Amino acid sequence: MTGSIALVVFGTLIACLVLTVPIGFSLGIASLSYILYTNQLSFGFITQNLVTGVDSFPIMAIPFFVFAGELMGGGGISRRLLNVANVYFGRIQGGLAIVTVVVCMFFAAISGSGPATVAAVGGMVVPTMLQKGYDRKFVLALIAAAGSIGVIIPPSIPMVVYSVTTNSSVSKLFMAGFVPGILIGLVLIAYSYYYAKKMGYKGDTDPFSWKRAMKETWDSKWALLSPVIILGGIYGGIFTPTEAAAVSVIYSLIIGCLVYKELNLKQLMTVTKNACETTATILIVIGCAAGFSKVLTLGRIPTTVATFLTSMTDSKILILLLINVLLLIVGCFMETLCAIMILAPILFPVVTALGVDVTHFGIIMVVNLAIGFITPPLGVNLFVASRVGETTLDAVIKGIIPFLFLMIITLLLITYVPAISMFLPNLIG
Repeated sequence: MTGSIALVVFGTLIACLVLTVPIGFSLGIASLSYILYTNQLSFGFITQNLVTGVDSFPIMAIPFFVFAGELMGGGGISRRLLNVANVYFGRIQGGLAIVTVVVCMFFAAISGSGPATVAAVGGMVVPTMLQKGYDRKFVLALIAAAGSIGVIIPPSIPMVVYSVTTNSSVSKLFMAGFVPGILIGLVLIAYSYYYAKKMGYKGDTDPFSWKRAMKETWDSKWALLSPVIILGGIYGGIFTPTEAAAVSVIYSLIIGCLVYKELNLKQLMTVTKNACETTATILIVIGCAAGFSKVLTLGRIPTTVATFLTSMTDSKILILLLINVLLLIVGCFMETLCAIMILAPILFPVVTALGVDVTHFGIIMVVNLAIGFITPPLGVNLFVASRVGETTLDAVIKGIIPFLFLMIITLLLITYVPAISMFLPNLIG
């Protein structure tokens, strides 16, 4: 019975995706196919889950982080982060590429979104790098790859969704994301330096000046304080991650409108409109995915998958490798939040049976799906980067291969060395 239910539900889902039905509606239709096939639930089940699926305090963080990311991009915060990073790292060979990664890491710590990081940072650095003679394919691939760090370094919207789906601690997930995010950033910086040396890209020729460095640092103080306030408030016990998201909106609004004065009423309306459109899309996906997740549970599909995987082998190393391969493939075709909502309930019984910590597995999932941001054919960061660089998607894809390889190697390291993720959560306890 479980096999036939899985065939009906996933067959319907795949058919909808092939027909380019939006992912949220595809999940709803797949849930409807279960209702029609089993006749166990009423049609009201779908509409009920559209409401109850997003009726969660942690999920309230999502619209706030989306709005905060938009405000930071439009309010001058991201530009000032670029200026201060350029002062300290710009003179290194390939300095602009290194600065790009550093700024993406900082912006990740205040926005929680991969595509938002690519759009905000890419809009500033791409024209400058091209003017300095950097290869377009490398530039756009770099910004797409560095932007994916936006969902690994906390705060992270996918981590919030994972915590809700698995009933795990979002604060622990945020803590666990620091070292993996920084590690990936360092790997990208190392490759950028190697590539710049190979291609002969020079750094900033202006001599380093402490006076200029202090001036840029002071001018960027409010931007640099953003992650300190947001993350310091969470780990200091002053507010929850959801409350931190609300604080980040207020902070970004005050800095953009009153301090930097780069957000006027017209820009604020545009930023709000963009944030509302993004949030509406995300919440529809989450609501439909919540119903789909319950359908899978009722059909005993997660238990069946767990039994199947553990029957193939009892090796923890091989099962985690199979899970990574599955997540990388799914990341090629499915939106990140949706993939978490669907796969976390299925894979959770498998990893808990292996003794994998729920927080560690959350980081494995998020890093896998972050790689999905730069994996053809549906990598969102690739589309955003191609739009920022005013070029074709093919041009970005040609340059992304070495970055994909490096990030997959780093993923395996994170998977098989749990201390990379669990060092900080275990240290604080």
